[in-house]
Amino acid sequence: MEHSIRLVPLDDGEFAKLTADVDLPVEQSLAWDAYDRAVPGRRPWKRFAFLLDEEPAAVVALSEYLGRGFHYLWAKHGPVWLTEPTPELERALRERLVTGVRAVDPRLAFVRLHAAHPAEDLHPLLQSVTYDRTVVVELDGRSDDELLAGMKKRGRRDLRKGLREQPVECTEETGAPDFEPFYEVLRETAERDGFGVHPMSVYTTMLDALGPQHARLFVGRHDGAVQAWVIVTVHDGLATAYYAASTAAGRVHDVPTQLYWHIIRTLRDEGARSFDFMGIGSELAPSLEALTTMKTKFNPEPTEVAPAWDVPVRPLTYTALTKALAAKRSAVAAARRAVPAARRAVSREEETA
Repeated sequence: MEHSIRLVPLDDGEFAKLTADVDLPVEQSLAWDAYDRAVPGRRPWKRFAFLLDEEPAAVVALSEYLGRGFHYLWAKHGPVWLTEPTPELERALRERLVTGVRAVDPRLAFVRLHAAHPAEDLHPLLQSVTYDRTVVVELDGRSDDELLAGMKKRGRRDLRKGLREQPVECTEETGAPDFEPFYEVLRETAERDGFGVHPMSVYTTMLDALGPQHARLFVGRHDGAVQAWVIVTVHDGLATAYYAASTAAGRVHDVPTQLYWHIIRTLRDEGARSFDFMGIGSELAPSLEALTTMKTKFNPEPTEVAPAWDVPVRPLTYTALTKALAAKRSAVAAARRAVPAARRAVSREEETA
């Protein structure tokens, strides 16, 4: 039996009406537009409904990004499926989306979106890290005792020991006038764990553009010093740990465990139904493995999610970008290897001088 399949553009009002009873990730919501507009090189693009036999099967919101010399679209945590996304339905949506994108704006090199089923048209991300496993804690109707019972045994032990022996001051500081102390903690975290950080404006703009209804800053202090913080997004009862950082001292005091416990209970009391720790390690995302132990303290059973993929709109351009990025990474790796070698050579010369 053949099905009628269409991709239909939606204005904001149509999108709001269609998704009134749908729990949307914040990135797929109308609220995200303010953040896209506030960040240089980004803007909201278009929204679509994917119709199967004239019934909505999925919705997707796309943001336009300007990379270094190329444009692309990013449907963060989209499409949002209203029915079970089979491989055939996922492929049909992508085909119609690529055809439409190519017709509307030939400058766009690729579309980045999420898909549960690998396929030939899906490519690993040019840049950035995706994940296919996360940790979700269900909050709706659960007491403190029930939340504790759902934790890993080690997680309960660490939390209780910390609360008893090294209590942490946990506060919400969403309206903090100065983000610099928190950014310093992020710099330390990045240097220790080997990842890059955005300019400070990315984090402050997120808080300002989304506002306290959708973006919250929680902070953990020990002896008055900031030792951990988390930016949490909230939309349609879904809370997500979007950015987080902790100092080496904070790890010694296990500040993150107490801070997350405070956040989870606070958001539960405010009506949030779930809390997503946003990504742990797997074969697809080995760079996130260091986060797994901490996050699975709160739920030992990971949740499988659809990872993000790149879908070329202009295949030749995308191939060229892939090769250019591979060459850049190779050059950076060679430079990093050369630095210690040069230092050893200088050291040997000094020893023989």
